[in-house]
Amino acid sequence: MTAFNEVRASSPATVTSGSEAEITALLEARLNHMVEEDPFWRQLVLCVARGKESVSYDGSHLEKRPDLSIFLSGAHRGFPLVVEAKIIDGANSKTEALYCDNGLRRFVDGEYAWGNREAYMIAYVRDGSSIDGKLTPFLSLAMGQTPPKYLVEGLPSAAGPGGVDLAWSQHGRSFLYDSSSTSPSEPGPISVWHLWLTKECNHE
Repeated sequence: MTAFNEVRASSPATVTSGSEAEITALLEARLNHMVEEDPFWRQLVLCVARGKESVSYDGSHLEKRPDLSIFLSGAHRGFPLVVEAKIIDGANSKTEALYCDNGLRRFVDGEYAWGNREAYMIAYVRDGSSIDGKLTPFLSLAMGQTPPKYLVEGLPSAAGPGGVDLAWSQHGRSFLYDSSSTSPSEPGPISVWHLWLTKECNHE
């Protein structure tokens, strides 16, 4: 949140009308700058990379490019914290459906974060949408399908302090790990954290 607030303050036009890639590039630069200047952040994070190539769970896709990969100091270098970003702007057909189809689904299908139990999605919100007002009802409908679309096991649960639109949802995964044993192993569910950021100032 701190990094995005600084991006918004320094580049308001980009946050308001720029592309997803432009905003994410600014966010990457700011997060890496924090590694240099913030001792606490430096203890947690080695570096942040935008569009870092990764492979899908079975190696069939070698050039998957999540929007941000956060390499944590205490974690395996091959399994960074993966962040996927999307713009939410209903007037331009960038809706919660697109957010889920082109973002959330990638974690369910094993394209991204297949070796992790947690991942992040960021929404750059331009139309006043909120997790509770848009994402939760959408996933509730998906959860009622058979089988549940996006393999929803738990609807978004608010986790942020006042003024921060942050929640996490839980999802099954639609793949099995290849293994040398006779029976492939299941990856287990993944918790996806959703952080929805607005073009107006958020209070931490």
